[in-house]
Amino acid sequence: MTESPVLTADDGAVRTLTVNRPDKLNALNAATLDALLAAFDAAAADPAVRAVVLTGAGPKAFVAGADIAEMAGLSASEGRDFSLRGQRLMRRIETMPKPVIAKINGFALGGGLELAMACHLRIAADSAKVGQPEINLGLIPGFGGTQRLLRLAGRAATLELCLLGAPIDAARAQQLGIVNRVVAAAGLDAETAKLAAQLAASAPLALRGILDSVTVGGECAIGEGLQYETAQFGLMFATDDMREGTRAFLERRKPAFTGR
Repeated sequence: MTESPVLTADDGAVRTLTVNRPDKLNALNAATLDALLAAFDAAAADPAVRAVVLTGAGPKAFVAGADIAEMAGLSASEGRDFSLRGQRLMRRIETMPKPVIAKINGFALGGGLELAMACHLRIAADSAKVGQPEINLGLIPGFGGTQRLLRLAGRAATLELCLLGAPIDAARAQQLGIVNRVVAAAGLDAETAKLAAQLAASAPLALRGILDSVTVGGECAIGEGLQYETAQFGLMFATDDMREGTRAFLERRKPAFTGR
């Protein structure tokens, strides 16, 4: 029996999804893209899950890219379909109603960096390398790399990474805003678990409101974004969690959010 390309493990309200092709440096083929999409759909629908961690199996790679062996024989129309397949997954992650953390434990190159950039937060080992090397294959990024990198790191850094195709280290990636935090490789698991637990203990409806507001605001004029934020802010006043959070603050205790 073939092992699943995506492993799922729950620790309380945190679900960890692991891309499980270590012999291929967790390269994204069509089956893995589909398995990840199904796994994120399941996490979104499961009320017991409040935060998701995404990582790669093995010591070398988060995801080292799309599967070049699978791509090499594609026609132009098949290549377009493969791009759309990947972009569907990235958009699913980006619009998740629950926070998603990319735990970058090694190489995040090409489709791997695109996968990480679709997540809401990125924490990297200090030994990690990231980049968009598609130019070296006669390709361009196809899973949203030119667009999300532009929004995270700006035009100059995007053109440098995409035109030159050279990877950068985790420290440089943090300077450019591509990753949020860089930690010693030995402490990556513990630091990610701590961050995920903090998110899982937060108010789920407020988390979703923030995620939705940032996503909408990043894709529209500021006036529309402000209107959306105001609407979401008002909705929070109808939640039990808002009452619990404000009451706990006044009573000087930790809140216990229920997602209602």
